[in-house]
Amino acid sequence: MQKVIIIGSPGAGKSTFARKLRDKTGLPLYYLDKIWHKPDKTTVSKEEFDARLSAILATECWIIDGNYGRTLEMRMQACDTVFLFDLPAYVCLEGLRERLGQEHEDLPWTETELDAEFMQWVADFPNKQLLKIYRLFEQYKSERNMFIFHTREEADAFILNLSKYE
Repeated sequence: MQKVIIIGSPGAGKSTFARKLRDKTGLPLYYLDKIWHKPDKTTVSKEEFDARLSAILATECWIIDGNYGRTLEMRMQACDTVFLFDLPAYVCLEGLRERLGQEHEDLPWTETELDAEFMQWVADFPNKQLLKIYRLFEQYKSERNMFIFHTREEADAFILNLSKYE
């Protein structure tokens, strides 16, 4: 486990898991949201994002937290381990509400409100985004270590028992 991607709906607990995994393994952690977004809530160009992501993928070890479907297959090809958070939408939406007003290292700003479009995207995640992710899982399952968490407790148990998987 040297090249890890963590994917799933916003609010599922990916970034919290990523920090715990980083702390336990010592692997460098990169947040796609921090690569894509600027502090003023604008974004970098796709070319700049892709160049920064490619530079990370070229290194010998990393954890990359985030979805960004356009680059998922590129990350899937480069990784040796995938963690998917497949939690119900209502759990993810509650997770987003719980972090409002809190500073997080995975975003270059503090969220104080959630817009309706983003909330709808999260609500639709299980029926729209997960289908694409599971197709990629099928394609790469024989070549990668893949873990699917259906609850945050499963993710916590993995971290607690990490030495079993190393």
